[in-house]
Amino acid sequence: MPLNSDIARYLKESAEQGVFPVNELTPERARARMHPGYIAQFGDADPVGSVVDFMLPGPGGRIPIRVYTPPGGGTGLPLYVYMHGGGWVIGNLDTHDGLCRTLAARSGCLVAAVDYRLAPEHTHPAALEDAWAATVWLAERGQSLGAADGKLAVGGDSAGANLAAGVALRARDHGLALALQLLAFPVVDCDLDRASYRENDAVGPSIVTMKWFWDHYLGLQGDPTDPTASPLRATTLAGVASAHVITAEYDTLRDEGDAYAARLGEEGVSVTHRTYKGQIHCFYRMGAITAEASACIDDCVDALRRAFEV
Repeated sequence: MPLNSDIARYLKESAEQGVFPVNELTPERARARMHPGYIAQFGDADPVGSVVDFMLPGPGGRIPIRVYTPPGGGTGLPLYVYMHGGGWVIGNLDTHDGLCRTLAARSGCLVAAVDYRLAPEHTHPAALEDAWAATVWLAERGQSLGAADGKLAVGGDSAGANLAAGVALRARDHGLALALQLLAFPVVDCDLDRASYRENDAVGPSIVTMKWFWDHYLGLQGDPTDPTASPLRATTLAGVASAHVITAEYDTLRDEGDAYAARLGEEGVSVTHRTYKGQIHCFYRMGAITAEASACIDDCVDALRRAFEV
């Protein structure tokens, strides 16, 4: 179907402003330019009961965590560990704060956002190691925050979904039970020659932009085919947590997300998969631009509620 009219208008206005593409910026300038835009794009967040920031120990130092409690609070709540997007290079707790607040408010879950180390200062697998360390800590000590024992899910969007998929694979191998892996617009493979890249290059994230992200993430010595970087290349996906995968028609990452969902199902994993027609990469954090963002968040909320049977 045609590109969503609100999104088309937004892309046209962005092009007319002549904004430099991210691949023409340093990581520092990209963060300074994009972070305010990420926050503004979301619009108004749903109110939550409380928000608490703290640090937990990690393999490269302390990891900042932000925990969102739904309205009414309580104990024995399901816990969703969330990793933000941004190509492993940009993004932080503030850029996706509105999304996490809204997910917590609508789902009734605790949401714990992980501020993992960014590239190129910290190349692969630093971000994954942080995501895993945070998940294990929260699984073991989440009850002190009000979480229910054994009701744990992981997820994220874009590069954050890449990390969540990596955590789910590691959880399988280490016997950590997860109720769900919620993968929104996931980066799961290093192949930039898929049809969706060619079809949607002008919409983005462009091929050169994704190469910029991958190069920063992997550094000079990284192997893009390593399954900890490209989960689609794992020897087997059998036995990982049930999955909910979201893709978008006009997203360059569409085909790899579709392929991951298909392979999960083929290897016996319970998976639901939703492709949003007429939409672009990570549109669900663009509530100030398109009304369809809220419906996609509700899709995530429904997946969490089903997984936790709440």
